[in-house]
Amino acid sequence: MSDPATLEALQRRAKNLRRHIVAVAGAYMAHLGGAMSCADIMAALFFDFLRVEETGRVPRGGRPDHFLLSKGHAVSALHACMVELGKIKAAELPLSGQSGSRLGGHPTHKAPGVEFATGSLGHALSVGVGMALAEQLNRSGSRTVVLLGDGELQEGSVWEAALCAPRFGLENLLAIVDHNGFQAGGPVAEVMPLEPLAEKWRAFRWNVTEINGHDMAAILGALAAFPAARGPSVLIAHTVKGKGVPGVEGTSRAHYTMLSDEEVQSTLAALEVNS
Repeated sequence: MSDPATLEALQRRAKNLRRHIVAVAGAYMAHLGGAMSCADIMAALFFDFLRVEETGRVPRGGRPDHFLLSKGHAVSALHACMVELGKIKAAELPLSGQSGSRLGGHPTHKAPGVEFATGSLGHALSVGVGMALAEQLNRSGSRTVVLLGDGELQEGSVWEAALCAPRFGLENLLAIVDHNGFQAGGPVAEVMPLEPLAEKWRAFRWNVTEINGHDMAAILGALAAFPAARGPSVLIAHTVKGKGVPGVEGTSRAHYTMLSDEEVQSTLAALEVNS
C-alpha cells in the first residue's frame, strides 16, 4: 500500500497534467477526452513506476523501461508529463500540432518521451510484444508498458499481438486499457461492443486486473503487483472520458473538441488549480 504522501503527490501531479491538457484544448480542436481520462494513469506511470530516461530513474548499468502510447490521439497527456519533467515548456503546448511545432497532434519522434510514433490505432501492442521479447532474450530486466484505448480494441492487429505474447511467456509486458467507453463515432458499446472484455483477455491467457482508473491507490496497487507469473498482464482501467471538465466529461463531445474560455476557467477552478 502506498503512503499518503505519495498518493497526494501523484494526485496533485494528475491535476497538473489535466491543467496542461486543458491549455491545449482551449487553444484549438484537440483530443481532450482520451487525454483527460488517462491522466491519473499517466501520473502513476511517469512519476512513480516507469524507469525511462526522462525520469532519471534508470538504474546504473540497467536498461530503461519502454512506454508506448498506442492511443496516440491522447498525446497531450504525454506532452503534459514532459512539461512536468522539464522536457517541454508549458508555453509550447498551445502550439501542438501547428505548423513549425515539434509537438504533433499524435506522438512524433521530434518530441521528447516518444519511443514509437503512433497515429493509426492498433499498432503499438505488436511493437511492444517485439520489444518485450527482445528484452526477455537479453535478460535485461526492462519492462514494456503499452497504453491502449478501448475503441482501439476493435482493431484485429491488437488481438494478433495478444495471441502472440503468452506464447513467449512475456512476463515483462504490461498492457493498460483506458476503458472510457467512448470513441469518435459514439459509445463503444454501441459502435462495436467489447464485453465481456476481461474474459476475452483471460481466454488469450493474459493475467487480468480491473480497477477504477481514477483511484490512484488502486492504480499503484495494480502496478506494484506487476509482473504476475506465467505470461503478460493487462490492466483494464475503467475511466471517464474528459474526466475533470464540467459539462463535458462522460459525453461524446469530450472525444474531440475545443473548450471556450469560460469552460477553461471552470475546469481550472474544478481542478483547484489557479489559472
